[in-house]
Amino acid sequence: MACFVQAVYLLELDRQENRKGENALAPKWWSPFKYRLVEILRDERDGSIFGAVLKWDRAAALTDLVLIRPSGAPSAVLALRGTLLKSPTMRRDIQDDLRYLAWESLKGSVRFSVAQKALKSLAGKYGRNNVCIAGHSLGAGFALQVGKALAKEGIYIEAHLFNPPSVSLAMYLRNMREKAWLVWRKLIRSPHDQTQAPVVRVGMEQWVPHLYINHSDYICCYYMDSAGEVEEKTRERSAQVAARLFLPATKGKQKFLEAHGLEQWWSDNLELEMAVNNSRLISQQLKSLYKLPLH
Repeated sequence: MACFVQAVYLLELDRQENRKGENALAPKWWSPFKYRLVEILRDERDGSIFGAVLKWDRAAALTDLVLIRPSGAPSAVLALRGTLLKSPTMRRDIQDDLRYLAWESLKGSVRFSVAQKALKSLAGKYGRNNVCIAGHSLGAGFALQVGKALAKEGIYIEAHLFNPPSVSLAMYLRNMREKAWLVWRKLIRSPHDQTQAPVVRVGMEQWVPHLYINHSDYICCYYMDSAGEVEEKTRERSAQVAARLFLPATKGKQKFLEAHGLEQWWSDNLELEMAVNNSRLISQQLKSLYKLPLH
């Protein structure tokens, strides 16, 4: 999946540098896996490419005597790139970065609606179990929120999120409010009022996104933060409010650019540790999917 996201970065760079045909770099990142490009997602504000739909190429597979699609390989993938610090698209990328930083939401971006429409269309065409969404950095933020929006409609799409953003002003303020509220509750609660009412969760137990996190990446590392959690909040969490975290098995600090880079996730010698995690941030990101609807 990381290779498909890299292809989207290169689609935009190919566009900027006018590389076409045999000179284009992007196809080299999907062709070896027997996929082909079927749709490009563009930002209407500047015409930049921020996403792509790749489909299993049966004809190319048969040419290499691959008779059936490998187990686990989706029929179609929606891949979303992150921020490119190059002038043609940098302004719009950073605008969406700041949108997330300020509000922890990307729904106001034109990219959100375009990606949501594309993913919903793929799920309808190929079936939700044959489609997945993947993204890196800002693209992982879009993938998480688009996946969550469809999950609320009962459409559960496999999601692979590389270095998703975990820091925002909205998150910080919300944490401060929650801590103040919990302290207040402890002060006013009766000694006999110790029983927690069961938290009813409905909806999307089936949707567990896959997050690829590096300890040394300060943009995404807070998804691993279980320290400092308020005990009372922990008791209220359901084990279903969780994500699968994949962490590099290598120990020790890395430089930020290396830790946040996409290339680490396709390395031949990559060893991953997996855990099902329900840290505070994951709980906050997914809890709206488990609330009873208001009448």
